[in-house]
Amino acid sequence: MADTNYPRAGKPAEASDLCDIAALENAYYELHPDPELEAQKVTFGTSGHRGSSLNTSFNEDHIAAITQAIVEYRSAQGINGPVLVGRDTHALSGPAQQTVLEVLTANEVTALVDSRDGYTPTPALSHAIIQLNKAHTTGGTRERLPENALVDGIILTPSHNPPTDGGIKYNPPHGGPADTDATNWIARRANELLGQGAKNINRLSLHRTAAKSLIRPYDFMGNYVRDLTKVLNLEAIREEGIKIAADPMGGASVKYWEEIAAVHGLDITVVNNAVDPQFGFMTLDWDEQIRMDCSSPYAMASLLESMKSDKYDLAVGNDADADRHGIVTRDAGLMNPNHYLAAAINFLYRVRGQWPVTAGIGKTLVSSSMIDRVAAGLGRELYEVPVGFKWFVPDLDSGSIMFGGEESAGASFNTFRGNPFSTDKDGILLALLAGEMMAVSKRSPSESYARLENRYGVSHYARVDAVATPEQKKILGALNAENVPGDTLAGEPITAKMTHAAGNNAPIGGLKVTTENAWFAARPSGTEDVYKIYAESFVSSEHLKQVQAEAQTLVDGLLKK
Repeated sequence: MADTNYPRAGKPAEASDLCDIAALENAYYELHPDPELEAQKVTFGTSGHRGSSLNTSFNEDHIAAITQAIVEYRSAQGINGPVLVGRDTHALSGPAQQTVLEVLTANEVTALVDSRDGYTPTPALSHAIIQLNKAHTTGGTRERLPENALVDGIILTPSHNPPTDGGIKYNPPHGGPADTDATNWIARRANELLGQGAKNINRLSLHRTAAKSLIRPYDFMGNYVRDLTKVLNLEAIREEGIKIAADPMGGASVKYWEEIAAVHGLDITVVNNAVDPQFGFMTLDWDEQIRMDCSSPYAMASLLESMKSDKYDLAVGNDADADRHGIVTRDAGLMNPNHYLAAAINFLYRVRGQWPVTAGIGKTLVSSSMIDRVAAGLGRELYEVPVGFKWFVPDLDSGSIMFGGEESAGASFNTFRGNPFSTDKDGILLALLAGEMMAVSKRSPSESYARLENRYGVSHYARVDAVATPEQKKILGALNAENVPGDTLAGEPITAKMTHAAGNNAPIGGLKVTTENAWFAARPSGTEDVYKIYAESFVSSEHLKQVQAEAQTLVDGLLKK
């Protein structure tokens, strides 16, 4: 909920809210990070390195060093095919893409860029990596790759972050986010390069880069849109005449929705096709910041307004790189991401008859336990992992799970035949799935979720943040479950105390405590001096508050030791 201190939450942005694009781009080139300052070093979180040129955390030096480090990493891993390079609509993504291309070309690495000179959603890049490595061809050019060559990708995006931010992500040959081993190596090497200056970074000027002819076209949009029939029942959406309003939120999916409608004959209206690096058309998020968060009712206020008419059966939104989804229905408005994940899982595992009966369901450990109950009702194994989509990639790739989803409105699932479609979060895919669910079940996704609550109980879920020093965050991230006191939580016996995820035994970087009808998880923020407490109760909203209070008391006590 919006804080009462932010009365403009959900209101249109004003001129005073907009950033100075010229200043942002000038700072990208003119400011140089101090490699001795932690705040100006390369740091890979769950979604790559992010920052702003204005505070010297995302500048030309960072991107050049990261790209050189990626070149060295992929060489050490024997990855010798082209690198797919894409960008979203943030102002810093264009300059950063040019820096990436200059470094790749200087290192004699071929780069594949969008053949339509457009923007590339994260899921389209992920899908392209998977398909090229499967077919060993370079899309429309059909040029054969070297024998045993593998492609990987770099995408320039800070996802839903404000217009002043930039971001860079690396996706290895499996198509999904790089794992911690890879990102730690890349970040460490990039910081070494920053400390050495530019002397060990190979780079060509823009003019010489073009002359090298190592930059080649790839039709990201055409290949992604065409292949949607392998993973979605678009025929059902078309035959039922489901009317969909799509809001790209000024992001990379803007042309994709038009193409999907045209190629597959769907009734999709793009309610806002504006691309503006200031994102001046946005309504303000909960804290009166411009943020393209499609899971926020404040950022999605315009799309919610469009559903008040009878023109559309469903409305969907994506963030700037389209790796997240927002689902709006007539009966419920903007769906809680946890609710939609549960409904989507229940639908998919019941209608995808070709999926292996042994395939499990992937969720992050801070996602709703409604998913646990749905999995049990389906007779499917639950695969619970730490926060971060990267943890799903090996099992989506192997077919051990068919679906992986996280509470922050990010998910993907495999094709009808059980093969990976995109191994990164795919907001376009999940948005279109909502249309398929309506067409096949004759119910909205929110109505389908209501049926789950009737069967499994009502979920009360919330997240709160608490202040923590960097030292306290380190303590929380290194907790041992044996040191957690107590044997009850909000009046129920504790059934588990976990510092490692049940699905893969990977460190949580925090703590999760469960009972029969409730749980909480606490983990430090990667970007702010706070820790996050996620909690859920299937008893009542009052019980949830009790869980939250006891959780904060317990964690605060651990941090004081």
